[in-house]
Amino acid sequence: MWGGRFAEGPSAIMREINASIPFDKALWREDIAGSRAHVAMLARQGIVSVADAMAIDEGLQQVAAEYERDGVPEDWDLEDIHMTVESRLTEIVGPAAGRLHTARSRNDQVATDFRMWVRSAMQRALAGIDALLGALVERAEEHADSIMPGFTHLQTAQPVTLGHHLLAYFEMLMRDRSRFADALERMNECPLGSAALAGTGFDLDREMTAEALGFARPTRNSLDAVSDRDFALDYLMAASQCSLHLSRLAEEFIIWASQPFGFVKLPDTLSTGSSIMPQKRNPDAAELVRGHAGRVIGCATSLMVTMKGLPLAYSKDMQDDKPPVFEAAGLLDLSLAAMAGMVADSGFDTIRMRKAAEAGHATATDLADWLVRQADIPFREAHHITGAAVKLADEKGVALDGLSINDLQAIDRRIDERVFEALSVDASVAARASYGGTAPVRVREQVAVAKKRLGTED
Repeated sequence: MWGGRFAEGPSAIMREINASIPFDKALWREDIAGSRAHVAMLARQGIVSVADAMAIDEGLQQVAAEYERDGVPEDWDLEDIHMTVESRLTEIVGPAAGRLHTARSRNDQVATDFRMWVRSAMQRALAGIDALLGALVERAEEHADSIMPGFTHLQTAQPVTLGHHLLAYFEMLMRDRSRFADALERMNECPLGSAALAGTGFDLDREMTAEALGFARPTRNSLDAVSDRDFALDYLMAASQCSLHLSRLAEEFIIWASQPFGFVKLPDTLSTGSSIMPQKRNPDAAELVRGHAGRVIGCATSLMVTMKGLPLAYSKDMQDDKPPVFEAAGLLDLSLAAMAGMVADSGFDTIRMRKAAEAGHATATDLADWLVRQADIPFREAHHITGAAVKLADEKGVALDGLSINDLQAIDRRIDERVFEALSVDASVAARASYGGTAPVRVREQVAVAKKRLGTED
């Protein structure tokens, strides 16, 4: 490939460190699509003959059929997917294949191929997020009235509904969705035709190739076009944040599935057993989703560090841009699918959830609020009175609504029988009817809004 410039071929070490075909062979579909668009444009512009363009295009389609059937061969002497395709094309159509590389460089070629691959990865992520969002909304609607303990510091705080809890993850994933959608819009420019770094002297129609490859427009600056990897970083940043949310959701299911909680039974299809303990039912899929988040974040860090000190335009360091993106995309796709299945198919033990909510003095804030509203007591004083009531309930081994009116009036004479209307978990969640609150009526409203945002409303 290097022709007359070098008297000797690369050493074995150089050959091994330089070759990217073991991983960039994943770009073969994009590479062939880009080449077909490029040669069609060259023919229309009169830069290559129609006959040569037709032979090249037919040859590229044959290469694609071979790779689809047999996979991509790994000849490290050819270095990368671009030279691998061109070498096979030359075997098929002869010297005319050499005209394909007119007015382009591997620099704009790989930038285009990689951009197209990342675009597809973003579209897969959006589809995976949509599946999980749909599962969250469906289960939230099913459990709009199901009461469970809400936690802060993993301590029982206030009763909430399971529907409200699941919709919290809906909001997180909607933000993830917007990040991928925004990134898709930003990357919607085609680098092809930028050549090595400075553009080309040939009369190209870059709008034609951009349109043929599904981009809105060609890139505006050739230097930036071949050296930009922001689109890959955008993907990795969005994937990292999405993975963080998936990890949090997975952690909830891991905790809820443990025997001390017993809130959920995970589907058999996403659980495993133990090699020695027959009773075990391990949440391995959820644990792997939790673990994958660290790997995805590591992929983002890897590419950021690679790019941080590179001058314009292309440097060989940028060959290392693809492995972290490929790895992160595989992990994210799996994680989204696993969590969508887990949300859709898990069985929630709502009776146990309710008992847990009733057992943890979760309505203590309701007692304090009642004292403020009904007895006109400043909140800080009401907080102190409620603390005394919680202490007494602990001593008696009962819930707050298990205390008698005499018990409560011994703490403060201003408490009357009406207080018991506020101390049940049902009353507590019903009272949280502010916009965005956990009251079942508000959860159902937000389910309807969520369906509209997803375009799945009845």
